[in-house]
Amino acid sequence: MKVLAKHWTKLEGNKVRCELCPFRCVLKEGQTGVCRVRKNIGGKLYTMIYGSVSSIAVDPIEKKPLFHFKPGSQVFSISTVGCNLRCKHCQNWEISQVGPDEFPYLREYTPEEIVAMALPYDGIAFTYNEPTIWHEFNLDVSKLAKKEGLYTVYVTNGYINEEPLREIIRYIDAFNIDVKAFNDEFYRKIVGGHLDPVLKTVEIVHSLGRHLELTYLIIPTLNDSEEEIRKFVQWVHNLDPDIPVHFSRFFPMYKLTDKPPTPVKILHRAYEIAKEVGLNYVYLGNTWEPEYESTYCPYCGNLLIKRVYYNTEIVGLTKDGRCKKCGKKVNIRL
Repeated sequence: MKVLAKHWTKLEGNKVRCELCPFRCVLKEGQTGVCRVRKNIGGKLYTMIYGSVSSIAVDPIEKKPLFHFKPGSQVFSISTVGCNLRCKHCQNWEISQVGPDEFPYLREYTPEEIVAMALPYDGIAFTYNEPTIWHEFNLDVSKLAKKEGLYTVYVTNGYINEEPLREIIRYIDAFNIDVKAFNDEFYRKIVGGHLDPVLKTVEIVHSLGRHLELTYLIIPTLNDSEEEIRKFVQWVHNLDPDIPVHFSRFFPMYKLTDKPPTPVKILHRAYEIAKEVGLNYVYLGNTWEPEYESTYCPYCGNLLIKRVYYNTEIVGLTKDGRCKKCGKKVNIRL
């Protein structure tokens, strides 16, 4: 659905500059941005996907992954098409690497219809493809969701400019942000972007007090060196050692099929490094090892939340988020 976009500047010669993400695409009449969904029509910038939904599902919140936000809850998950990055290993490339004219299964919904469908559940997640490029619709949905008592979640690559981020964050409760590597060469060659804007997004989200978790997909030979992982976790530690970090196992996908699945021993070593540096909450994804998915008290080691795949049981927490054994407050929003 075509709707006038937010966050753009009119330029000479009927051009526009999109101000939504760090690419700041300058578009001539009829051109579409790198995201494939924002278009110059008549010297104005339009989003071509307002209300256009590619996927709807109900997920456990742990699938996002968010392990410290509303554990055990059910979240109504939606997505559209397009993305402002070009990850060669994208697991949802069928929807992220196409525009609205290339995906025949889009369905149109109003924000009111989305919120009505979400009411039987605990919250709404904007996920599967990049929510940044769906800014206008997500903003309207989130405002309504908050009025209805639903929580809201962004699962994002973090590639967004500060002004639109500060606009949407007023209505978003929790973020999982992908830090895809801790070197700019990886971002340029594998992702098609840059690292620094993502780190800035992480810092802003944290500074504004929103719940924040980070995911780092470990890809053999590309971002798996001990030196790089140590730099990443040291950066997280300097920001806040209580930020949960999810190291995830890579499997060959999309245009990156020449790499093998990540050896589990590399994920184990990443876990060890993160703990050595002093992160309090570290998890491993896609290894199917429950001991690396459960949450333990960083002060006394007591089991707080037991997870076996997506089965979640709160066992060692009081209702106000304290460890039942030592009484310390932990970074979990119940």
